[in-house]
Amino acid sequence: MPSSPTETLPVAAEVIERIDETADVFTLRLRLADGAARSRYRFMPGQFNMLYLHGVGEVPISIVSDADDSGLLDHTIRRVGRVTTGLSRLRAGERIGLRGPFGRGWPMREAEGHDIVIVTGGLGCAPSVAVIRHVLARRERYGRLTIMQGVKHSDDLLWREQYEAWSREPDTRVFLAADTAGPDWPWHTGLVTALFDEAELAPNNAMAMICGPEPMMRAAAEDLIRRGFPPDTLWLSMERNMQCAVGLCGHCQFGARFVCRDGPVFPYAALRPLLGTRGF
Repeated sequence: MPSSPTETLPVAAEVIERIDETADVFTLRLRLADGAARSRYRFMPGQFNMLYLHGVGEVPISIVSDADDSGLLDHTIRRVGRVTTGLSRLRAGERIGLRGPFGRGWPMREAEGHDIVIVTGGLGCAPSVAVIRHVLARRERYGRLTIMQGVKHSDDLLWREQYEAWSREPDTRVFLAADTAGPDWPWHTGLVTALFDEAELAPNNAMAMICGPEPMMRAAAEDLIRRGFPPDTLWLSMERNMQCAVGLCGHCQFGARFVCRDGPVFPYAALRPLLGTRGF
């Protein structure tokens, strides 16, 4: 649940830096303007903030920075609508409103002592970036880290240099896939799940964290179960139209649950009966 600043009223956050990732994807690096709010603010990988652009509206955006990153909050955003287009025009020194953090994050404490398998697709990789940074900053607490990222086209890959840097970290492996590859693509061409054999995943002491388009997440989870992963070791980050972030408006209802309040991270065993069902 949110710890600070509040659930209902946004507080001021200053843009420290705007980083253009691709033609339509950018990262906003924010810092809460009020020192007291900044000292109280805590989040877990997988949680999100509501970013409010004055006079325009607000949107839910995953936090991609590490929880101990000097009070800086990174949010990677695709420019797709009125609010995100407005956010894309911000410059360092400007201010927006921020509510959060919200939701349930990844089970990082339960994952200690286990191998971590991360399977992501497209910009759905954003909720997993905080996990990767969390693990690498606390490397002694976790086993092998396997990062698997798939994109539709090789030009869609974010953080190419970052993935290459992660692959050089101790006991860390990175596997990248593109459905359609350009001439300079050195990695796998095809679905990311086709890399499971190459990764030689060991299910006996591992937890998998999956985010991306729902068909991809369902296919990846079922494939991992066939490979011996118990369903209760699989976790998914869901995406829905979240407007209030506290389970009141009903826009993000998923079965009997609300993605903003009960998720966005769920155990796959709880989602398995609903994924792929029309209407949910």
